[in-house]
Amino acid sequence: MQQLQSIEQFNELKDNGKTVFMFTAKWCPDCHVIDPHLDELQEQYKDYVWVSVDRDQFIDLCIDQGIFGIPSFIAFDRGEEVGRFVSKDRKTKEEVQTFMNGLPS
Repeated sequence: MQQLQSIEQFNELKDNGKTVFMFTAKWCPDCHVIDPHLDELQEQYKDYVWVSVDRDQFIDLCIDQGIFGIPSFIAFDRGEEVGRFVSKDRKTKEEVQTFMNGLPS
């Protein structure tokens, strides 16, 4: 999964194509529960570009996007938000699959 490098990159990815942003932090144990499944999820949902956003590096972006708990996911399709799975709770592979299956195709 690629790492977000800048706000400009966020806007470019958000506005061009289908992108899932995973908001996370290195110190967050709940964020790492999903780590072993990320490659499989990316392969299963390869219509989307998957991008990891470090909460500590992009705290202002998190505030702008209403991310107050991690891990959280927001999906965009050509600039339009098409889904969000945002909470402070740990996420399972099955919960992320349910979120992704609920996105418009």
